Amino acid sequence: MPDITAAGATLVAVSPQRAEFLRQMIDKHKLAFDVLTDAGNEVAARFGLKFAVSENVKKVYRQSFGLDLEKFNADASWTLPMPARFIIDREGTIRYAQADPDYTTRPEPGETVAALGMLTRTG
Repeated sequence: MPDITAAGATLVAVSPQRAEFLRQMIDKHKLAFDVLTDAGNEVAARFGLKFAVSENVKKVYRQSFGLDLEKFNADASWTLPMPARFIIDREGTIRYAQADPDYTTRPEPGETVAALGMLTRTG
């Protein structure tokens, strides 16, 4: 966070979870940035990041993890957003984007900070 704010940037996360569950996550992890709710994954859909959970995966979520996306997301669609990171400039132009359909493939925070640093040095 200090590197992001030192670059003059703001970190914001977006999640399809209901506000009450987001508050719990923010409190549990002591997050020092805004986490916005994306009801129905509407924003994710606009970025091409929304995908439907298969019936087999629904079963695993419910039976193995005790997780009901309908309850947590207040949405019966059983959709999720693909994990992604964006750096968007003050004019609204996406200057850096990273997304991968494999939720385990995510850049290290340092990669995002490095990309931010390159953008702020080049203007």
